[in-house]
Amino acid sequence: MTAQQGGEEDESLPEAFWGVARQLRHLSRETLQPWEVTPGQARAVHVLTRHGVMRLSELAERLRIVPRSTTEVVDSLQERGLVERRPDPHDRRATLVALTEEGAKVAVAIRWARDAEAERFFGGLSEPDRDHLARILNQLRGQARAD
Repeated sequence: MTAQQGGEEDESLPEAFWGVARQLRHLSRETLQPWEVTPGQARAVHVLTRHGVMRLSELAERLRIVPRSTTEVVDSLQERGLVERRPDPHDRRATLVALTEEGAKVAVAIRWARDAEAERFFGGLSEPDRDHLARILNQLRGQARAD
């Protein structure tokens, strides 16, 4: 379906894409509201859930943000009791970040809520259309990483 077929006569592909991205950001903020977690903080929790305990510098790399911003994200998550800092036993200058037990529980709850959010948002698409959209988005993401 082209942008024109979607009902917006003058809307370009990038405009349609950014319109959907805005909708998803808004929905994401709503979904995360019960835990008072921002989308950026949720990404950090997801990375820690997926990859386990890591140095702040590695978390910054995986989030693709500068270390100073990572420190702010971790500070806010630590204040909420969702992560903890630990000394790195192999390098006393480095700090490790780990999910707390509460952080792990919140991570599971967020995952369930986001899965339900995605089902509501993409539910109107057929399974082949979902697969096709996922393939295209992954291809675009891969191109952006290669640049």
